[in-house]
Amino acid sequence: MLKITADKDRCVGAGQCVLSAPDVFDQDDDGVVALLEETPGAEHADDVRQAALICPSQAITVEEA
Repeated sequence: MLKITADKDRCVGAGQCVLSAPDVFDQDDDGVVALLEETPGAEHADDVRQAALICPSQAITVEEA
């Protein structure tokens, strides 16, 4: 199981997370990351890991439980 955290203060609004995992991430009106699912299912694991890897501000943390 994955546990996702997104640091809104660190986010620069690039939107790469939304493009990688749109079922897990969104952006608010200011373009800042909005986490839709803190513990996404296994079907989203690869997309979430990719989003964390390509985040330019490293605002996404993925914990494996």
